[in-house]
Amino acid sequence: MSSVNEFLDLFSDVWTSGLFGVNVSEIIIGLIIFLIFYVLRSFFARFVIGRLYKIVKKTKTDIDNVVIEVIEGPLKFLPIVIGFFIATSYIEFNADIIILIEKINRTFITIFIFWLLLQLIVPFSFVIKKFEEQLTTALIDWTLKGLKILVIIIGIVAVLELWGIKVGPIIAGLGLLGVAVALGAQDLFKNLISGIMILMERRFKIGDVIHIAGEAEGIVEQIGFRSTLIRQFDSNLVMVPNFKFAEQSVTNYSRRINRRIRWIIGLEYRTTVEQLKNMRNQIKEFIDKDKNFKNDDKSYFSSSFVRIDSFSDSSIDMLVQCFTNVTNWNEYIKVKETLAITIKEIVENEKAGFAFPSQSLYLESLPSNIPEVFIPPKK
Repeated sequence: MSSVNEFLDLFSDVWTSGLFGVNVSEIIIGLIIFLIFYVLRSFFARFVIGRLYKIVKKTKTDIDNVVIEVIEGPLKFLPIVIGFFIATSYIEFNADIIILIEKINRTFITIFIFWLLLQLIVPFSFVIKKFEEQLTTALIDWTLKGLKILVIIIGIVAVLELWGIKVGPIIAGLGLLGVAVALGAQDLFKNLISGIMILMERRFKIGDVIHIAGEAEGIVEQIGFRSTLIRQFDSNLVMVPNFKFAEQSVTNYSRRINRRIRWIIGLEYRTTVEQLKNMRNQIKEFIDKDKNFKNDDKSYFSSSFVRIDSFSDSSIDMLVQCFTNVTNWNEYIKVKETLAITIKEIVENEKAGFAFPSQSLYLESLPSNIPEVFIPPKK
């Protein structure tokens, strides 16, 4: 009987102060409290979000709807933070354990705050994108990525400071390492700065057709921190380092206001003056009346010219120059084809002809050693 009593006394002692000097019953109750909050986290999030949705339905903007969608994750984490705080507050820990528990609670709260800030960057992007005309899409994307990285870094630093880890020496060490890396990665930083200048100066954007002298020609698919991806017209993908755009000339075909057609048409020398005038007038009249060509004569880029230009070695040259209203390549070549066929019809209708390069050879005398040509006698 005495053994049973001793066991009961030992059990009671362990139950009272068996784990870190804390009553086991308090630990069990604390765990139950925490588990209740953990299980109810989804219900809590749905309840709060449901209430908020009823409120935002009365507004006309979409930003508040996005805010509610992105805060669902942090809201599910909030009951865990609250549950851990209440559970640990109920349990009477000793002084050393209390310091550790307080650090854990502060860490959970810090994680919740910075997670919430990180998620709120998404609706903030809707505000920034209103300035997309002044900025570029790529620059806005870079800004949002930079904000996310900044929030994450500050959050990590805040958590490390809570646990007594001094960030200053780490940053100083990283600074020295950064100097060493910078010396060996000059091209990387040169490309990064050039990429920022591309976005700030808005030389081109994704989807533009550009030509980089001596490098590539095609459609811009991506503007990155280090390089720009260009899809060439043969479907090959070219990665051009960003510093090339600072060193080479860049032609942005997507920004032209129209396309130019400039032809030199060679006509035969037997063409009469009247035929030349008739063909010139008919070609000019066709260009002036066709809606696919610019004809307001307000500037060089909206004027058309059809003139007898020069006398070449084997042709009378007529200059035909005009600007189309279309910039799309497919539409442009259709307009070009129509003009070519029309000019051909006009030349044919005037009974004239196109000249082709030719040479005339004149001999003053024949060499003396040429054999005599045999001429058969007439019958």
